[in-house]
Amino acid sequence: MLLVLDVGNTNITLGIFKDEALVASFRMTTKTPRTSDEYGLTICGLLNNRKVEVSDIEAVIIASVVPGIMHSLKNSIIKYLGLMPIEVGAGTKTGIKMVTANPKEIGADRVVDAVAAYDIYGGPLIVIDFGTATTYDLISEDGSFLAGITSPGIRICADALWNETAKLPEIEIKKPASILAKETISSMQAGLVYGYIGQTEYIVKKIIEESGIQGIKVIATGGLGKIIAEATDVIQIFDPNLTLQGLRLIYNKCKGK
Repeated sequence: MLLVLDVGNTNITLGIFKDEALVASFRMTTKTPRTSDEYGLTICGLLNNRKVEVSDIEAVIIASVVPGIMHSLKNSIIKYLGLMPIEVGAGTKTGIKMVTANPKEIGADRVVDAVAAYDIYGGPLIVIDFGTATTYDLISEDGSFLAGITSPGIRICADALWNETAKLPEIEIKKPASILAKETISSMQAGLVYGYIGQTEYIVKKIIEESGIQGIKVIATGGLGKIIAEATDVIQIFDPNLTLQGLRLIYNKCKGK
């Protein structure tokens, strides 16, 4: 079995693959400081909960955008699973050609998403990841990473709304029945969700317009992405496990499978 870890700014998402099948997935908070022992015991506990023995895990691969936790996390894998994890980074074999000005600046999560979307759905395509930040990445028909756009994630926008105003409450982020809100909570929900739908549609439109590429597919993933994907026609596919699948594919490429 293969254990994959996607270390984001908000959550660490873990997946277990048996061959090509994702048999289990878990989430841990990223912002809680942990020692290698705490990571190790937590990971072992999650495996045990799904009746997966530690000895069943044959390899581990990690993509991280949070360097500060990697020492403890990698040591936990070595200590508790007895394995040296592969970390996706510069020089990792991915099959995606990075043609941006500085390829090393592209986050590992974006590379992994690009690999999965291109391998599974083919290019040209736009990959949108609705995470802590929302990223829009353009991949060509031949698998070249051409451009990337980054915007504040919907939860960051929501946090700013209720943390920077005296009277607005913390709310559930969901699409209200109508944009014509008649009270505070639905008015905030309308502004956040419909505003984000508008952002998504405009950015996708401008990418297609300025690139001049025809037949672009739009694939979305990440946290609150399902809310947006269900409310707009510009997104063709929402794949909640895109990043985990990307890590599996990169592991296979590294091992020549």
